[in-house]
Amino acid sequence: MAIGQVRWASTLVTVPGLIAFALGVIAENKKPADDAIKLIHMNGLTTCQYPMDSSIALGIFSIILLFASTAAAQAAIFFPYDGKHLPYHSLWKKQVFTAFFILSMVLYFTTEGLLIWATVIESNHRNYNIHHQALDSCPTAKTGLYGGAAFLALATTLFWLICMILVVNIRSDHLTEAEDETGFYGQVTADQYGPAMGGHYASKV
Repeated sequence: MAIGQVRWASTLVTVPGLIAFALGVIAENKKPADDAIKLIHMNGLTTCQYPMDSSIALGIFSIILLFASTAAAQAAIFFPYDGKHLPYHSLWKKQVFTAFFILSMVLYFTTEGLLIWATVIESNHRNYNIHHQALDSCPTAKTGLYGGAAFLALATTLFWLICMILVVNIRSDHLTEAEDETGFYGQVTADQYGPAMGGHYASKV
């Protein structure tokens, strides 16, 4: 993997991941507090008037950016560089890489699940804001969902970067072994062999 390609790949993984982290933190702070939501009681119904906020939009963008970061990491790990393909068995036989890859996938799906959960719940509260019973406060997504998902997004990005570093090392070792094997067999030239068997006997007259 060339240095320039590593730099571009790490940038494509890091930048969306960091933005997803930042948007998740902002979404947590933008989520309306209970005292900012207006309660209207009428005819046994409770209507919740939520203030305009950007938490739902920020959650959606965070979901998309984390997916883009993970997709870039997958491409950096499995796609060939400079026309040199790394066999998959060379990756999976390395226990450290396998462990970090599995942890990265678990973190990714957990983070996306939390972001989607918080965004869907917050959206449902806005769309279905009329309740058929008297309420003392209006429901919102649980406090800390966006914030916790944001820090998990940061951890996911870091784990993907570790996976990419491990792949660089594995690729380097694999190419070095391939070059050594090529050199071992290629160093024996034709002039190092003895003459053919027929060359030891003079033809009879």
